[in-house]
Amino acid sequence: MRKPETIAKSFIARFNVAVAVKMTMLFGSIWCVYAFFVFSLVPLIVPQWQNTLLYISNCIQLVALPALMVGSAVLSQGADKRASEDHAALLEILSDVREELADLKDKTAGIARDTTEALQRPAVTDVSISDQTIVLGDKADGDTN
Repeated sequence: MRKPETIAKSFIARFNVAVAVKMTMLFGSIWCVYAFFVFSLVPLIVPQWQNTLLYISNCIQLVALPALMVGSAVLSQGADKRASEDHAALLEILSDVREELADLKDKTAGIARDTTEALQRPAVTDVSISDQTIVLGDKADGDTN
């Protein structure tokens, strides 16, 4: 059984990863771009809030930047894992293709060998069907069969 502090650390680590990924997804959305665009227009409407908005903007940057870095690192770990799995699968496919290629080479070598043997046999001029023999002659010999 795991110790309670190990369970707590595991829970905290999972929570931190989940928050970092959610923040990365949130800050990477187009809705966040729209919200910050509207936020940047507020001083045009209410100029006396400019210092407060600047302070809030700095706080957002101080929180968002590390969260984005952690979220990116977590997401890249998933991509690295998928790349490793894809690499292993591709190596297995490559091994299968090499086996198939070797098998095809053996088969084509056998076909080439059989073809060469067939071409080197003498031509058959007599064809025997049961007890009858048919002699195939050349029409140039003057035969009229």
